[in-house]
Amino acid sequence: MITAIVLIDCATDSIPEVAEALANLPGVSEVYSVAGHVDLVAMVRVREFDEIAQVIAGSISKVPGVLNTESHIAFRAYSRHDLEVAFAIGLGSTD
Repeated sequence: MITAIVLIDCATDSIPEVAEALANLPGVSEVYSVAGHVDLVAMVRVREFDEIAQVIAGSISKVPGVLNTESHIAFRAYSRHDLEVAFAIGLGSTD
């Protein structure tokens, strides 16, 4: 699975409508309304690299109200669960 994090600037008077439209696009797994220098963050998850362009340039950028996007491709995912497992190796109980 390939993950892209897409930072989205949109028309401020249509943030909820843009977020809803983005969340319904194939390949978009989540959309977050955020504070900071962007309005929305979309998580794109696809199987092939070619699909990234289809989802971002072909769909996200064409949603009415989207003004600009900045995309970041994830190389590796880390989660609290993964880190707990990694650091627990060999630290079992001493019976």
